Order: sequence, then structure tokens, then C-alpha cells
Amino acid sequence: MESTLVQPGRQLAKRLLLLQSGVVIATALTAFFAVNVDWGISALIGGGIFVIANTVFAICAFMFSGARKARLVMASFYGGEVLKILITVILFAIAYLYIGVELVPLKLTYLLVLGINIFGPVLFINNNK
Repeated sequence: MESTLVQPGRQLAKRLLLLQSGVVIATALTAFFAVNVDWGISALIGGGIFVIANTVFAICAFMFSGARKARLVMASFYGGEVLKILITVILFAIAYLYIGVELVPLKLTYLLVLGINIFGPVLFINNNK
């Protein structure tokens, strides 16, 4: 049974992930056409690293709900955060070691999407009172 209390959080996470994905694609296309192919691919990889890790975290964070599962909620939240960090480190290592990426668009797109993750929820908060 799915708790109705967790639904707004799940919807916010979905909308935020869609916004992040759209910004990554738009940034990659802009870099692709404005600079060159390598910059576009690197921007896509940099933003993709954040979106993939954040998606895994969102899945883990909303895996359980309800007061009776409070321990599972906490465990899945912290486990999701640890998994997010590990995935980020692993994907950056793969990008640096095995894929010839341009560092400037890779890091800038990652930081752009990180900023959206920090300030984006403000766009979705419903202030109807």
C-alpha cells in the first residue's frame, strides 16, 4: 500500500529530475552547436553523472513510507545518499580515465545541474494558502 503522505515528495522528485534532464540536454546541445562535438558530449556526460546519481538517490529515498517503517525510511535515505556519492565518484573516474572528455564543459554542466538541485524546488513549491 502506498502512503499518500509520500506522494508530494515523489512528484517533486520526478519534476526536479525532469527539469535537470532537460537542462542537461539543452546545455549539451548548446555546447555542441556553439563550440564543438567534444564539448557537447562532455557536457552531456557531466550532467548525466549528476542526473543518474540523483535518480538512484530518489529511488532509494522514496522506497519506504509510513511511521511503522521509520527505520527503513532512514536506512534507505542514508543508503541512497551513500550510493549517490559512490556512483558519482565511479562515473567521474570512468569519465576521466576511459572517455576522452573536455573537463570544462563536464564540470560546468555538473555544477549547473547541482545548482538546479539546490534552487529548483523553489520553482515547484505551491504557496496556495
